[in-house]
Amino acid sequence: MPFTKIHTEKLSQSVVRQIEQLILRGILRPGERLPSERELSDRLGVSRPSLRDAVADLQARGLLVSKAGAGIYVAEVLGSAFSGALVQLFATHDEAVFDYIAFRRDMEGLAAERAARLGSDTDLKVVDAVFQKMEAAHLKRDPTDEAALDAAFHLAIIEASHNVVMLHMMRSMYDLLRQGVFYNRQMMFRNRTTRDVLLDQHRAINVGLQSRDPAAARAAVEAHLSYVEQALSDQIKAEKNEAIAQQRFEHERTRG
Repeated sequence: MPFTKIHTEKLSQSVVRQIEQLILRGILRPGERLPSERELSDRLGVSRPSLRDAVADLQARGLLVSKAGAGIYVAEVLGSAFSGALVQLFATHDEAVFDYIAFRRDMEGLAAERAARLGSDTDLKVVDAVFQKMEAAHLKRDPTDEAALDAAFHLAIIEASHNVVMLHMMRSMYDLLRQGVFYNRQMMFRNRTTRDVLLDQHRAINVGLQSRDPAAARAAVEAHLSYVEQALSDQIKAEKNEAIAQQRFEHERTRG
């Protein structure tokens, strides 16, 4: 008969499973500091020895790390899906930029569709709260905060889609974007007209999500990333044209 004895689970294993789920679901993020041992044992309702056993288990498996005098942190479990050599190729070839945007358009369109359909009311409140911050940041002359919130807005949608594989994969991809591997996001927000268009596009995405219209949310994301693609294409062409113009200028100057 296919039955086995049921064993009572150790408290430390219950703690392990809870922390594992929080990391898997993206609630505890790479580099995030856990509460102090005293506070965490109180929150979990377990003894400190049980908590220490759980932490030791998670450290041995590379999910948590201890920093001397600073506490326990979620390990940088994302890393990069690509080798350093491939990342360098991405950074130096325009082809990778446009393939990256196409990949995001497919994945984030699907994420927005899922979020509108499957996201909880709280998920959508989080997305809306980030958008409200974007509107406030839009009024500032310096676009730095708005550019940072752009990434937070898109990741909030991915989190609301409730697909843990997509979540961790896209966080890794956004990490490369933050490092400037694919393109300089700050450049997109330096032009006031472009900033206005981008805000309107993010508003359309938010409206689609808040109204729980999967088709509208997906279409708004796809339109937004198509605009980003075209803007980058125009920027690259302008830079090449300027380089050619500089060469002509230098040539004419030396001839004269």
